[in-house]
Amino acid sequence: MYTSLRDCVNDLEKHGMLLRISQEVDPDLEMAEIHRRIYDAKGPAILFENVKGCPFQAVSNIYGTEERTDFVFRKTLEPVKKIVELKVDPLRALKNPLRYLGAPFTALTALPWKTMLKGKSMHGQTQIDQLPLVKSWPMDGGAFVTLPQVLTLPPNSSNIMESNIGMYRIQLSGNDYELNKEIGLHYQIHRGIGVHHTMYNETDTDFKCSVFIGGPPSHAFSAIMPLPEGMSELTFAGLLGGRRFRYYRDDQGHIISNDADFVITGTIQKNKKMPEGPFGDHLGYYSLQHDFPMMKVDRVYHRKDPLWHFTVVGRPPQEDSSFGYLIHKIVKDLTPGEFPGLVAINAVDAAGVHPLLLAIGQERYMPFRDQTPEEILTIANRILGSGQTSLAKFLWIAAEHEGLDIYDYPAFFKHMLERVDWSYDLHFQTNTTMDTLDYSGDGWNAGSKVVIACNRPVQSQLSTNLPKLVDVEGVSDVVSVMDGVIGITYDEFSTYESAISEIDNFCKAGETIDFTGVKLIVLCDDAPFLAEEINNFLWVTFTRANPSHDIYGIKSFTKFKHWGCTGPLIIDARVKSHHAPGLVRDPDVSKRVDGMMPSISI
Repeated sequence: MYTSLRDCVNDLEKHGMLLRISQEVDPDLEMAEIHRRIYDAKGPAILFENVKGCPFQAVSNIYGTEERTDFVFRKTLEPVKKIVELKVDPLRALKNPLRYLGAPFTALTALPWKTMLKGKSMHGQTQIDQLPLVKSWPMDGGAFVTLPQVLTLPPNSSNIMESNIGMYRIQLSGNDYELNKEIGLHYQIHRGIGVHHTMYNETDTDFKCSVFIGGPPSHAFSAIMPLPEGMSELTFAGLLGGRRFRYYRDDQGHIISNDADFVITGTIQKNKKMPEGPFGDHLGYYSLQHDFPMMKVDRVYHRKDPLWHFTVVGRPPQEDSSFGYLIHKIVKDLTPGEFPGLVAINAVDAAGVHPLLLAIGQERYMPFRDQTPEEILTIANRILGSGQTSLAKFLWIAAEHEGLDIYDYPAFFKHMLERVDWSYDLHFQTNTTMDTLDYSGDGWNAGSKVVIACNRPVQSQLSTNLPKLVDVEGVSDVVSVMDGVIGITYDEFSTYESAISEIDNFCKAGETIDFTGVKLIVLCDDAPFLAEEINNFLWVTFTRANPSHDIYGIKSFTKFKHWGCTGPLIIDARVKSHHAPGLVRDPDVSKRVDGMMPSISI
């Protein structure tokens, strides 16, 4: 178990999993560029010993590979899985008592511990402008904390078990923030801090907040873990860290983590918002500037010999992909309890997580009738009505079938496309909420969803044959992406009015074209790029399409408000004018880092 972030870093170095960079590196774009290169090379964790303009060291890429993530939590992962299993279903202890023999004792020893170290665990105080002000992408609005642990309590509560800890990015500089005095908090829908904010708005009580950076690795992970109802993030941090979460209150009433490397305390201004962003985010695009809550800074504490823990996000996979990997390891056996009838679920990292969800469910309702989607539609509604999975935009759900694997993407889509009937198996939700970071919809947090449900015998024989589309207006490249899927480079998108007309003409022309073996057509800006690898297909298709606006079909129809088609389905995945810009590296910074890399031995 690790007592601090420094303890973890020393352990990684002892086992040959750490790279020290002693030369001066600028936190403005250079550190992020180095991080990305080392991550792409599956390299070690990175300790930046000399951060330009800053007295503190910084560390990143601790979770850069699944193997290193497993190593960091090697001693505690199994006991944690048992506790989470019992939290969801206590009867498991009766069914398998030997497996859970020590679980209650483990849980009790993980309860948060209020210490008597007031004023002693934090070595000193500093200011925001002395921190490593890491800026990751050229259009970012300033420097951000990318691995914060943001703690709040309900009004007038001193019960630490009622606290909420979440990973809500923090903007430290730029825009209209007064440096050292104001910082921005970006939190989205389905976040616990929003519940607290609503409660504080109805009181005269100050909305105090503490932001922890660093500490044992389990602390950062606890801030993003989707926990069972009633399980505290602090308890989970203790479980996964093998050591109780230690805290105290300072003389201003703020909660201070004994083990954090840095703690920023302040008061969230309940009825004031300020522009936050842009920020290069984990979908591979910028999340744009919007008004978000602002926090007045009270103090910035740091421990002795602290480390600034950060990561760099962008088009997945990135280091934060390992969080999804670890979550899956912990909760994979709990799916049936959370979603009755659900066999497996996968929020696809390569598509930015929320844009694409794949699932497998049981079909037990009417086994004596012809196969049609029935129970899996009930399961799909449960998925779209529950917590973080409610943010899914495209949900492809198949009935349980021997050998079907939601992590083998080509095989999963082949299975679906062979069996799906576009006349019946598309189920839309229009004018609904979407992930805050997804700009494919028709407004901020606004868009649509579609469930594609599959429980039929084989309907189609798929192939990689290319239809003859040479003379069809708007078409240039036509490529095979996988069995049953073709990509088409189509004329640049201008407006939806034009798109409806253009694709209507395409569909009319398609009625006379032989699409044998083709079930799905993706219109895009660069078909060869789309087909180059499976991750490109997943990213382009599902991050750039809004189901209600961007799904078309050859020989389409509407019957009693149900839309379908008898020919191939079409997804318009071209870049739209309202989309957020994609992430592009700064060429000058890339050149500078080119000069540094020969001296950085990976």
